[in-house]
Amino acid sequence: MPTFDIVCKYEIHEIENTVNMVKRDILNRYDFRGTNTNILFDKKNATIKIESQSEMQLDSVRDMLEKRAVSRKVSLKTFKTHEIEKGSGMTVRQTIDLLEGISKDNAKKINRLIKDSKLKVQSQIQDEQLRVTGKKIDDLQTVIKFLKDEVLDIPLQFVNMKK
Repeated sequence: MPTFDIVCKYEIHEIENTVNMVKRDILNRYDFRGTNTNILFDKKNATIKIESQSEMQLDSVRDMLEKRAVSRKVSLKTFKTHEIEKGSGMTVRQTIDLLEGISKDNAKKINRLIKDSKLKVQSQIQDEQLRVTGKKIDDLQTVIKFLKDEVLDIPLQFVNMKK
């Protein structure tokens, strides 16, 4: 029987490249000269930290990050931004978490969407992913199209299509 998996993950090298491009942009832009603006990617904790001297510069860096991410085909739903914090002195900082894995609540929501679609497929939750099984590959492709059209809070990828 044909199957595929629904997952939520990001390519770590794409995130790394995106952050490195933004670092280069900060060094080259005139409006960031002499400021203490930087961006750091923490692989271990899956976070990006932006520090700057003003909220305006911080917003500019976040905007550059989002534009670079889109150009590298990283979904903006991958980024979960936190509130801007006041740092020591005149600095402000913001932390951005990178989302990976489908939570139980989201998995149940996706499972319910698939069941409500009335397609002849079965879906089951397996840890932080869902497996969808059907008799026809056309039904599986319909599920993929259906889920791509739905507005969800997390980026979904469809992997391991087996016939």
